[in-house]
Amino acid sequence: MHIVVVGCGRVGSELAGLLEAAGHTVAVVDKRKEAFRRLPKGFGGYRVVGFGFDRDTLAEAGISDAEALAAVTNGDNSNILTARVAREAFGIEHVVARIYDPRRAVIYQRLGIPTVPTVSWTTDQVLRRLLPDQQPADWLDPSGRVQLVERELPPWWAGRSLTELEEPGRFSIGSVSRLGSARVFDGSLVGQEGDVLHVIVDSGALGELAERLASGSPEEAG
Repeated sequence: MHIVVVGCGRVGSELAGLLEAAGHTVAVVDKRKEAFRRLPKGFGGYRVVGFGFDRDTLAEAGISDAEALAAVTNGDNSNILTARVAREAFGIEHVVARIYDPRRAVIYQRLGIPTVPTVSWTTDQVLRRLLPDQQPADWLDPSGRVQLVERELPPWWAGRSLTELEEPGRFSIGSVSRLGSARVFDGSLVGQEGDVLHVIVDSGALGELAERLASGSPEEAG
C-alpha cells in the first residue's frame, strides 16, 4: 500500500518510519527540506518538498496510487485543507488530520474528515484510522476467541440501518462514535458518514466483518 504523510515533524517522521517498517511505500511531504532529517536512518521512501494541499505536490508524492493520507503538520487549517483535497479531488478513502483546537473537531467530522486532537495524539491512533483492518484489537479475551475492534463506517453505508452490519453469534456493534460523541448501540441508528463503530467480534470472523463492511462499495458494484 502506498501512503502519503504530510508533515515531517516528530509525529510525521515516526509515522513514516512505522509505516515503511510495516511494508508500505511511503511519501513524506514537508514545506522545508531540512525537516526530512528527522526521518529514521535508512528511510527509503519518497521525500517531496511542498505544501500538502497543493495538487501538484500531492501528484509528485504519488497520490494517484495512494490508498491513505495523514496530514500531521502543526497547522489545523493546512491539515484539514490537505485532507479535503485528498478526499474530494483524489478520492482517497482513508484520511486523517491532526488538529490542535478540539472545538473544531465537530465541524471537521461533519466534513467527513477523521481528526485526532493533539491532546490525545498518539501514532497508534493515526495508524488505526489509516489501516483499520491491520491494527490490533482494542480488547482481546484471555482465550483469544472474542475481541473488540474499531472500524470506520464506509461512506456507502450512510443512510442504511447499522443492524444490517451485524451477524448474530459472529459480530455485533457495541457502541457508535459520531461527531465526537459516543453512544451505546441500541439497534435504531442509521449510518452516517464519519461514524466509528466499536464491534464485538468472534476472532474467526474478522474476515467476514471486513466483507460485510465492504458490501455495497463502488468496487463491489462494478
